[in-house]
Amino acid sequence: MSVSKPHPHDAAPLHVTGAARYVDDIPTPANSLHLAFGVSSIANGHLKAVNLDAVLCAPGVKHVLTAGDLPFSNDVSPSPSPEPLLAENTVHFVGQPIFLVVADTHLNARKAARLGQITYDETDAILTIDQALAADSRFEEGSRIYATGDAREAIENAEKTVHSVIEIGGQEHFYLEGQVALAFPQEGGDMVVHSSSQHPTEIQHKIADALGVPMHAVRCEVRRMGGGFGGKESQGNALAVSCALAAKLTGRPCSMRYDRDDDFMITGKRHDFRIAYTAGFSADGRLQGVEFKQYTRCGWSMDLSLPVADRAMLHADNAYYIPNMRIESHRLKTNTQSATAFRGFGGPQGMLGIERVLDHVAHALGKDPVEIRKRNYYDPAARQKTHYGQRVEDFILHDMTAQLTETSAYDDRRKSVADWNIENPILKKGLALTPVKFGISFTLTHLNQAGALVHVYQDGSIHMNHGGTEMGQGLFQKIAQVAASRFGVALDRVKITATDTGKVPNTSATAASSGSDLNGMAVRAACDIIRDRLAAFVADRAQVDPEKVSFDSGLIHVGGDSLPFEDVVKDAYMERISLSSTGFYKTPKLEWDRIKGQGRPFFYFAYGIAATEVVVDTLTGEYRILRADILHDCGASLNPALDIGQIEGGYVQGAGWLTTEELWWDAKGRLQTHAPATYKIPACSDCPDIFNVALWEGENTEDTIYRSKAVGEPPLMLGISALLALSDAVSACGPGYPNLDAPATPERVLDAIERVRG
Repeated sequence: MSVSKPHPHDAAPLHVTGAARYVDDIPTPANSLHLAFGVSSIANGHLKAVNLDAVLCAPGVKHVLTAGDLPFSNDVSPSPSPEPLLAENTVHFVGQPIFLVVADTHLNARKAARLGQITYDETDAILTIDQALAADSRFEEGSRIYATGDAREAIENAEKTVHSVIEIGGQEHFYLEGQVALAFPQEGGDMVVHSSSQHPTEIQHKIADALGVPMHAVRCEVRRMGGGFGGKESQGNALAVSCALAAKLTGRPCSMRYDRDDDFMITGKRHDFRIAYTAGFSADGRLQGVEFKQYTRCGWSMDLSLPVADRAMLHADNAYYIPNMRIESHRLKTNTQSATAFRGFGGPQGMLGIERVLDHVAHALGKDPVEIRKRNYYDPAARQKTHYGQRVEDFILHDMTAQLTETSAYDDRRKSVADWNIENPILKKGLALTPVKFGISFTLTHLNQAGALVHVYQDGSIHMNHGGTEMGQGLFQKIAQVAASRFGVALDRVKITATDTGKVPNTSATAASSGSDLNGMAVRAACDIIRDRLAAFVADRAQVDPEKVSFDSGLIHVGGDSLPFEDVVKDAYMERISLSSTGFYKTPKLEWDRIKGQGRPFFYFAYGIAATEVVVDTLTGEYRILRADILHDCGASLNPALDIGQIEGGYVQGAGWLTTEELWWDAKGRLQTHAPATYKIPACSDCPDIFNVALWEGENTEDTIYRSKAVGEPPLMLGISALLALSDAVSACGPGYPNLDAPATPERVLDAIERVRG
C-alpha cells in the first residue's frame, strides 16, 4: 500500500526550483488591472470628508471605489456579525480599508492609494484588555462560563494554593506567500477567482453576495498556498471580493496582493490572551480545584473570535483531570486588527494556562514539574470526563511520557542542569517537559463534512478533486496515497488537481487539523464505489464472489488470475460501467452544545510530548534553545516523512510565538512591528542544534482514515516546553517564581531574573 510510506511532498521539486505556480504566477492578459486599498490612519473615529481627487488623477488609475459604489453586499465577515469590505461612516483600526484603487499596475495602484485626503472626527481608541474591560467593550454580553464541580469550594478547602496572571501575546502568520487574489470575468456575468485561501467555498459565497448573483455563477480555484496557518481562512475574503467587483465593473481581469507591510497592517493575527488563575492542590501536588479567567483581545470585528475563545476554554485542562474547574471567558472588542484563526485556534492559549499552573504548583512544592504533571494526568482506566463532559477514552500520555523521559535521558539531564547552574553564575540552563492533548474536530459541528470527486480514465490513470486545500502541508500527497492504496496501484497513477468549487461544492475550510481526516475519508468513499464496480465486473466474468476480488501491486486478483488494473478498466469502460464517483464523509459521534459547554465536541484526541533545554545569559536576558526531544502521536501515520516535517515546523512556530515574536502597538493604535525588520520569527539559527523527533507507534482507536491522526495543529503546542524551560532557567537565579509572560523576549527574561532575585 502507498499509505504509511514516507513519500516526499508531491510538489517538492517545484518548490525548490521555483517552478511551483502560485496565484501571482498565473499568466494574466495584457489588459489586466491591479488593485490596492486606501486605509485609515487612525484607530477610531468617524469619516468627515474623503477627498479622492488626487487619487483619481494619479498615473494609471482607472477607477476608485468607496462603500457607496458597491452594488450589493459590503460584507466580508466569516461570522454572523458584519465586517464591511470598505468603511462606511466609521473606522475601527489603523489599516482599515476605506477606498479601493483600480489601476494599470500594482505599483501605480499602491502609489495612488496613498494620495487620499481623509479627515476624521477622531475618538479615543480602545486598544488594551484593561481599556476594553473598563469600557465594557465586548462581542458577547458578560462572560461565558464552562465548569464542572465546585472550584471555589475545592480551592478554599485545599491544603495549598497558588494564583497569578499570565499575559500571552499574539502572533503574525508570516506566510511566505502574502494574501493575493485574481479574478477573471466570464460570459453571462459569471466569475472565476483564483485565491490564496484555505476556504474556497467562503470566497465563492462572499463574492456571490457582493455581485448579487447565485453561488453557481462564481467558481473559486485554489491550487496551492505558500503557507496559511489559519491566516487564510477568512482574511482573503476582502481581496477576492474586491477583485471580483472590479472585474465585474471593468470587464477585465483584476488582481490584488498585499505587500508585506500592508499585510501586517490590514490582516488579523493570533489572539492576545490574559489568563488569571487560582489553583488549590494537595501537599503531593494533586490539583483539587482550578479557576481561570480568560480575557481575549479580539480586535475590531467578531471574525472567528467566538469559536477561538471557546476552544481555549475547551483546552484549559490539557492532559490533566481536574475534578473541580471553572473557566470564565471574556471576548473583548478593541480598535486593533481583527484577531483571527491561527494554528491551534485558541487551544494553545488555553493549554498554556494550565501548563503555567502545573509549573507554578511544582515550584511552590519544590518538586520536579514532570512528577507533578504525571500525578495529575487523566487515568485511562477510570474513563474520566473532561470539564465539558467528554470521556477521555484513549489517553496514552503515561506511556509516552515514560518513553520520552527515557530516550531523552530527562532524569540524568535534570541533574546535569542543576549541577551546571550551581557552577555557573552567569549562564543558567533550564529543562522542561510538557504534554499535549488536543481535540480534533471543528467545534461548529456542521463543518465536519467533506466531499470528493474521483475519475478513473480508460487507460487506468486516476484523477481526483476534494475539498481540502494545499498550503505546503502535503495534504494532496496524503490523499493521493489513500486513493492509490484503495485501488492497489502505484502512486504515480494518481493526480490531484486544484481545489475547485465547481467540482466539489460546499467545502469546509482546511482548518482544525481536519484536512486528511475529512477529505481522506471522502476520497476513500468515492474510490471504494468505483472499486466495488470493478470488483463486481471481474467477479461476474470469473463467476466468483466479488468479495474474493483483491487489488494489489497494479493488479486485480480474481479466481486465480491476476489482471493488469488498466486492462480491467478498459474492459469495464467498453461494458459501459461508470468509472467516476463522488464521495462524502461526515465525522461521527459528535454532539456539542456550546452555550451549555457540554457534549462531545471532538472525535478523538491527538497527543504529544516535548522536552526542551535552554541556556540563558543572565546579564542580557538572551538565550538559546540547545536541544529538543519530541515524541508525537500521529496514530498510524499516513506519511511519516510529511508528519515529522509538520511536527518540526509546528514546534519551531510554537516556540517562536512564545519567545521571539512580539506584536507591539503604540498609544495611537499603530502597529509598529509591521515588517521583517521589526518582527522576529525564528530563523534557522534559532532551531535547536539537537532536534530529535519520533512518532509514537500506535493506531487511532477511532475509525479514521487508515487509523491515522491529525498532525496540523497539535505539534505547535509542543513549543510550550521552550517557554517553561526558560522559566526553569530563570528559577535558578533566585527563590521567587518567575511569572514569565509570553513572548519571553530577552527583555522579559531579564525582568523575570530581577524579580526572582528580589
